[in-house]
Amino acid sequence: MRFLPVLCAFVSVQASFYDYKYGDGYVSDGEKPTAWQGTLLSGRMSQPKCIDIPKNLTLCQNIGYDQMRLPNLLDHDSINEVIQQSRSWISLLGVHCHPDTKLFLCSLFSPVCLERDREIYPCRSLCESVRDGCETIMKTYSYKWPDMVRCDKFPDDTEMCIPGQSTAMPPTQNLCSACNQINTFESLIHNYCRSTVVIKVKLKKASMRKGNLVVYIKKKKKMIKGNLSKKEKRKLTPIIEDGASCDCAYLSSNSTSKKSFIIMGNMTDEGELSLIFMSTWERNKGFRRAVRMMKKGLSCDSDIIAISDGSKTDNSSGGGNLGINAPKGTVYNWFFVDLTCQLGIP
Repeated sequence: MRFLPVLCAFVSVQASFYDYKYGDGYVSDGEKPTAWQGTLLSGRMSQPKCIDIPKNLTLCQNIGYDQMRLPNLLDHDSINEVIQQSRSWISLLGVHCHPDTKLFLCSLFSPVCLERDREIYPCRSLCESVRDGCETIMKTYSYKWPDMVRCDKFPDDTEMCIPGQSTAMPPTQNLCSACNQINTFESLIHNYCRSTVVIKVKLKKASMRKGNLVVYIKKKKKMIKGNLSKKEKRKLTPIIEDGASCDCAYLSSNSTSKKSFIIMGNMTDEGELSLIFMSTWERNKGFRRAVRMMKKGLSCDSDIIAISDGSKTDNSSGGGNLGINAPKGTVYNWFFVDLTCQLGIP
C-alpha cells in the first residue's frame, strides 16, 4: 500500500497554516490542544529525528517511503521499542480484516518524516473503519480494541489527518464468504478455531438445493479436525448456506476436480457440513506451517494468547507461548501473539 501521495497532498496544502508545538506533541493552529492532541503525545523528551525504516520492522515494509520519524506517534523513543511492539500487530495484517489496516498502523508506528518536525495523525474515521472491520475477529478471542489506538484520540476529518484509501467492493462482485477467504497462515488458524470439522478433500461437482450450494466431494478424504463416525464421514455433505445468491470461483473452474482442497465448517442439525472456509491446498511455507499446527492438535484456548499492560506470559507449562517482559505502559492487547512467534518473525 502506497500512501505517501496522500501525506504529501495534505502537507503541501495545509502545512503553512500550522505551527508545530513540540512540547505538546501535536499539530495546531495556535489554539488550545484538543483532547486527542494532548492525550497522545504529552511529555515527550526525545528530540525528533529521521531514520531509515529497518528491514526487520516487518509491519511497515513497502509503504511508499523509506524514512520514518522517531519518536513515533505512539511515543516509542527507540527503534528497538518500535520493532518489539509492532510485532503484536503483524498477524492483524495476515487476516486481512480491513484493506487500510497497514495504512492505519504504519501511520502510527513508522510515521513519514516531514519538514519542521510536523506530525500527521490518522483520521478518526480511518481508525473507526479499521476497528469496525477487525474488532469482530478480536472479540472471537475475547479481546477488545486496544486503548493505545482508541479512535477518539485521533482528529476528525475536518482537521489535517490521514484518511482511509480503500473503496467499497463493486456491487456486481457477489462472492460467497466461504469461497472468498484468503489462505494466509493467520486466516487458516483463525478459521480452524471457528470450525468443528476440517478436512482435506477433492471436489466432484456442486448443485443448488433449497437455496444452498451443495458441494459433492470424492470418497477419499483426510480428516484434520472433527469427531465423525464412519457413517457420518461417508455421508458427509458440505454446503454453502444461501449459496444460490452468491458466486464461488472454486466450483466454477474446469480444473477443480484435479485439485485438493481444505474445507472447514460446522455440522448443522440436519447433519450437513456448513462451510465457513474453502481454499485450494497450497504448498507455500505459511500454509504448510498452519497445517502442521492443526495436525498436532492446536489448542485454540491455550495456544492463542495475548500479552497486555506490560505483563509477562507464564511459560512454565511448556506450551511454547511467547513471553515478553514489556516496558511499563505497553499494551499488547491483541491475539495471535504466539502465532507471530510460530511464523518465525525476527
